[in-house]
Amino acid sequence: QVQLVESGGGLVQAGGSLRLSCAASGRTFSRYSMGWFRQAPGKEREFVAAISWNGVSTYYSDSVKGQFTISRDNAKNTVYLQMGSLKPEDTAVYYCAASVRVLAYKNYEYDYWGQGTQVTVSS
Repeated sequence: QVQLVESGGGLVQAGGSLRLSCAASGRTFSRYSMGWFRQAPGKEREFVAAISWNGVSTYYSDSVKGQFTISRDNAKNTVYLQMGSLKPEDTAVYYCAASVRVLAYKNYEYDYWGQGTQVTVSS
């Protein structure tokens, strides 16, 4: 069992940056690949970024490639999402998730989910 708690969300102006964190419980964090998803009002949850258990491999959606960076610190049981050049369309609830797969980008490939953190980008 893995419990995930996101933090770092908030209100930011367009063009600004935020770093989201996701802290995981348990000693087996390094066994999981991790991902970030987001859900905007009235829209389905969409994949944002994923990282392999050792941080070597990463994968991004086309909408955030070059704008967001995912990273992890297995010693701290934490995964991060550095978000830059934020736009109003990045406004959403951001979720982190853990998967037993090597690298995953589909909702159903993830086994554990956090509660989410709100990111609001004002124009």
